[in-house]
Amino acid sequence: MKIDFNKSKDGLVPAIIQDKKTYCVLMLGYMNQKAVDLTVSSGNVHFFSRSKNRIWMKGETSGNILKLDSIKADCDNDALLVKVTPMGPTCHKGDDTCWEEVNEKSFLYMLEEIIQSRIMKSSTKSYVSNLFKKGIDKIAQKVGEEATELVIASKNSDDKLFIEESGDLLFHFLLILQKRGFKIDDVINELKTRNK
Repeated sequence: MKIDFNKSKDGLVPAIIQDKKTYCVLMLGYMNQKAVDLTVSSGNVHFFSRSKNRIWMKGETSGNILKLDSIKADCDNDALLVKVTPMGPTCHKGDDTCWEEVNEKSFLYMLEEIIQSRIMKSSTKSYVSNLFKKGIDKIAQKVGEEATELVIASKNSDDKLFIEESGDLLFHFLLILQKRGFKIDDVINELKTRNK
């Protein structure tokens, strides 16, 4: 990545901050070479504050840091696109974005987080927690059962049942992914590599 910091008189370039999962633009900041270097080396996004005249890490006081996913220059090498995972609201006013927009996660990502949360709580009342504790064989058996039920439902004319069984299979698929230590993004990335 070659950024021409000398194109501007103050040595700063605009940095567009985008959520890596939702593609929502979260904020616009400015970076100099040192901010870029700190961002890359630490994995947390840093900016140059024009009002305070210093480098600062996003979230250094609020805790709402931006975890770096990727950073790249535009076609003129005078602006940056920084893809991140936000660890809380991005705007200093408490909003998801600096434009008062909601950074809405895909429901699949939210469901994945709900499953993970229930696994961590180890509640005896939680279906997810109890199935997870039984191990990979029981979870795989459940995925197989749900797949079979979906096949049967697909051959019938009951659309509602077909959708319900599809939901059951997808839910248990997300659970077995977590048991194996993977996320839905791993599957999505595999599918992307096949789309040539």
